[in-house]
Amino acid sequence: MLEWKRERNGSTALLIKGARRVGKSTIATEFARNEYKSYIKIDFAKVGSEIKLLFDDLRDLDFLFLQLQSLFKTTLHERESVIILDEIQKCPQARQAVKYLVEDGRYDYIETGSLMSIRKYKHGIMIPSEETRISMFPMDYEEFLWALDDSTTFPMIRSAFENRRALGDAVHRALMRQFRVYMLVGGMPQAVNAYIDYNDMRRVDEVKREIIELYIDDLREIDESGKASSIFESIPGELAKGKLRFTVGSVIENADGLNLNAIWKDLENSLTISFSYKCTDPNVGFALHKDSSYYKLYLGDTGLFVTLAFWDNNADNNELYNKLLSDKLSADLGPVYENIVAQCLRANGHSLYYYTFKADKEGKNNYEIDFLISQGSKIIPLEVKSSGYTTHKSLEKFCQKFSSRIKRPIILYPKDLKHDGELLYLPVYMVTLL
Repeated sequence: MLEWKRERNGSTALLIKGARRVGKSTIATEFARNEYKSYIKIDFAKVGSEIKLLFDDLRDLDFLFLQLQSLFKTTLHERESVIILDEIQKCPQARQAVKYLVEDGRYDYIETGSLMSIRKYKHGIMIPSEETRISMFPMDYEEFLWALDDSTTFPMIRSAFENRRALGDAVHRALMRQFRVYMLVGGMPQAVNAYIDYNDMRRVDEVKREIIELYIDDLREIDESGKASSIFESIPGELAKGKLRFTVGSVIENADGLNLNAIWKDLENSLTISFSYKCTDPNVGFALHKDSSYYKLYLGDTGLFVTLAFWDNNADNNELYNKLLSDKLSADLGPVYENIVAQCLRANGHSLYYYTFKADKEGKNNYEIDFLISQGSKIIPLEVKSSGYTTHKSLEKFCQKFSSRIKRPIILYPKDLKHDGELLYLPVYMVTLL
């Protein structure tokens, strides 16, 4: 946001994309308060029609700004003030007006909204090209620790990662306990606040259920057939099956005969889920080898994933909560670990890709690399383990097959950092540094 303000200097508006309840309005308001002499925040989900109608006629911008200053009792200063257009999808004319407001150049503009809802309300308007778009994700592990008033733990993790050294059993166990709490709570600000205020997973779970229900209601409003919401709700169960792809047919009847492109676009734009696409040739430039017909789906927030996975049980009776809190490592936690890795990679700006292959000529054995990321001209294959079990046949076969392309293979698991030749074992909380 600071880079946008400094480098664009009013030549574009800033559009903050993100899932509902991820904190877009809060961050926009804090930014405005800290970085500008004054600001006006227009929440189009709350204001009346008299304010929305101001954006229907832009022939006299002096009158528009005069009205806004009067209605919000705030003085605007040229090149020193910002106008926040919050929940802009609720006022399509304001979205269209951004082009002319930016051209006028007097003030800066920040838009917030869900792209899923924006798509629904964009009909009949001209989408402005004068926008810089950035995505906002749930709080990552470092931000979670900041919320707990802990500014020392993550620098220690970073130092161990950069120097490739183990932290020691006692320190590592303490870090894993804290990271498992992060996996359960997640990074949605309301859930984090509930954890801080009450230290009670039941209260946290109640907040997460409210967010999930809000997402499902949004999806049903966009897609009245219920297909989008059914896909969203099925993600934990489908991931737990351990298949090489998300099988739509197991969720939607006669899916092969349906055109689901609009639904996939809505789900992707909602930023409530993340797509991981199969890469047909694991090399730098994954998008050039993306197979759009093969994909896996992850929830954007792992805390929500845990709640959705055990929707019929509250936190007191949630087996997954109990296993994670009590350090009962088992294979059925695999989807949770896989989802947190996907979440952290997305927050770090990585698009998600995976790779499957057959290592023998007869084609009897399927192997899978959970995630692929690139670094310079090389790739880094990532395999996720939910326990201390360290066999890695898929990774071994992959490295034999593509040795010249690989910078270093990594296993993310719940144990301390260690080396095994070229193979690097990283505790899962270090994924936030990849």
